[in-house]
Amino acid sequence: MEVNHQHAHEPHVHHPGCGHQHVCWGAGQEHTHHHRLRVSDISVNYHEVVALEDIHFDTECGRSIALIGPNGAGKSTLLKTLAHLIVPDHGQILWKGQRMQSSSNEIAYLPQRGDVDWNFPITVRGLVEMGRYPNLGWWRPYSRHDGEIVERALAAMELLDLQKRQISALSGGQQQRTFIARALAQEAHVLLLDEPFTGLDKPSQETLHRLFRDLTKEGRLLIASHHDLATVPAIFDDVLLLKRKQLAFGPVSDVLTKERIGNAYAV
Repeated sequence: MEVNHQHAHEPHVHHPGCGHQHVCWGAGQEHTHHHRLRVSDISVNYHEVVALEDIHFDTECGRSIALIGPNGAGKSTLLKTLAHLIVPDHGQILWKGQRMQSSSNEIAYLPQRGDVDWNFPITVRGLVEMGRYPNLGWWRPYSRHDGEIVERALAAMELLDLQKRQISALSGGQQQRTFIARALAQEAHVLLLDEPFTGLDKPSQETLHRLFRDLTKEGRLLIASHHDLATVPAIFDDVLLLKRKQLAFGPVSDVLTKERIGNAYAV
């Protein structure tokens, strides 16, 4: 991969389709089409069980979306499908106008913290540096350019003072921010997060709230499963209400009505 160093110190690239500045740290790539994610009629089956059915929504960079629904509604399945970890049985996903045929470096999936082995012997910086590996390939060595991107990612998640600490010694909020920093080092445009606020104390949640807003302002697209309905308006722009089928999608105030929430959580 040829790296254009002309843009190494230009963190913001204006993208007219977003209404926001869009971050593309040092890649120097032209943003073709609009930075849009279009999901059309997605269905996923686990053997004879329907996990998702008729999921369809259209969004763009600079937005944050909460996936809301009861346990078993298909939130984690949808995130994995958007990350191409699960191939849908029906429908298609378009990213920047192109059908997703395989996983993309521009889309990062962050699992629940409980699914990660935090005893793995690696520092915060080492974990964030792993985000550069897909860009290096088999032959290009780790360069000053890569180091600058890692520095930016650590700074964005307020981790510079913790970069030498082992990940096992981090708090829950610090662990979550480290995984997000790895995604930023990957130069991901879309972050897919599975219950990122679960298990965090209130100060850590508030820090993550603020950083989420910073990420969307600079042009990332965030899609996260979330269970605390009370905090949704403060964090997210839009809501996708799920119960295996898509019940509603749109701005928070339009979707999170008493009637719709009642329908979603009715036994």
